[in-house]
Amino acid sequence: MGKRVVDVEERLPWYQALPLGLQHFLSMFGATVLVPMLMGFSPSVSVMCSGIGTALYLVATKGKIPSYLGPSFSFVGPVVIASATAGVAGVGSAIVGAGLVFVVCALVVRKAGTRWIDRLIPTVVMAEIIFVIGCGLATTAVSEALTVPEGETLWQTLVVAGVAFFVVVLCACFGKRVLNTIPVLVGAAVAYGLSCAFDMVDFTPVAEAAWIGLPEFTLPVVDVTAIVLVSPIAIIVVIEHIGHLFVIGEMTHRNYNPILWRSLLGDGLATTVAGLLGAPPATTFAENIGVLNVTRVYATQVFWYAAATAFIVGGFCPKLGALVGTIPDPVIGGVSIVIFGLIACNALKMLVEHAVDMTDSRNLIIFGGPAIAAIGMQSMGVSIPVGEYSVPGLAVAALLGIVLNLVLPGRSPDAGTEEALPMPREGYDDLARDFERAENGSNEKG
Repeated sequence: MGKRVVDVEERLPWYQALPLGLQHFLSMFGATVLVPMLMGFSPSVSVMCSGIGTALYLVATKGKIPSYLGPSFSFVGPVVIASATAGVAGVGSAIVGAGLVFVVCALVVRKAGTRWIDRLIPTVVMAEIIFVIGCGLATTAVSEALTVPEGETLWQTLVVAGVAFFVVVLCACFGKRVLNTIPVLVGAAVAYGLSCAFDMVDFTPVAEAAWIGLPEFTLPVVDVTAIVLVSPIAIIVVIEHIGHLFVIGEMTHRNYNPILWRSLLGDGLATTVAGLLGAPPATTFAENIGVLNVTRVYATQVFWYAAATAFIVGGFCPKLGALVGTIPDPVIGGVSIVIFGLIACNALKMLVEHAVDMTDSRNLIIFGGPAIAAIGMQSMGVSIPVGEYSVPGLAVAALLGIVLNLVLPGRSPDAGTEEALPMPREGYDDLARDFERAENGSNEKG
């Protein structure tokens, strides 16, 4: 008997939804703390803004898309460069500008529709982008899993990461009831307990932290140079955002094209708020998409609990934030290997479900060439410099895939039509009618 699927609109009792929300909070915590540290921002403000941003996203999408928003790695390079002259406050204005770029993209998509996406990014290109998203994170997961804390040995690190990995696998595949729905949380908890037994956890920051307190916000100051340098990166993140949305649509068997503009709008609002408070720009999180894949719990209700947890931990309780911060990297790395692997496998699943002919040399080249180039770039930590900007591997994968699809001979004349949609159309008509009624109702009231 297969694992029960909890659909997007389903509502769970709070005692079931809360641990599921904590699981999502835990999966995003490592990156949500790491990105601001790389950029020179406050980790506490970043965690708090991830909660605020997720709540805004859920409101913007009317609770139709299960997703968590956290800080984007794509902005790290430009932000670091801009911070050298503009400071955190100046970069804050650039992040607000990036949020406005998202909003403009959302309005364009709402006006122009999404047919161009279907023609520009057929299934084989979208699968290639998703494959890069998953495999590109392999370096992050493995480096965390093999990070040896000071004073510890490699074998202890390997044991902790291995326990985290195998507990997640066992709970996901053989767990009953509760264990089956929170495998990531259980895996992290067991591995954390083992880390404590190995004396790998330093509780000094927890003892020193206050129970109640506010983080230090940094209000933006307009800096034109920083805005010009940082804001356009939002275009690259839009591509990543669309890729994430397609993965979620594949898992939930929904076509989210009709509300893509709402998803981009939610990301834009979250990024704008982050810039106003002194946090990194926001994006949908691959880590949380991986958790959805493991648990098959797609209820957006769960993300309200995750957002609330981030808001409280980051904004009002330094001691809880310090406690979560004591989780060793091998714990996060062990569970991340499973999560990121499933994201990559979604690409292969998409190719199979949409019957993409992978014996066709054209499809092989469109999928394989850009994917290898991008994964190689991301594993090496390199990007292509373009003036003051740097183009990351994911953007290279998307652009190469799109260009090859347009120029290689043999493209089907109906590519990009309904048959080539990268989403199953199950539930599409009902979803489209729901939003059409909602929009018409709001217009009539106005």
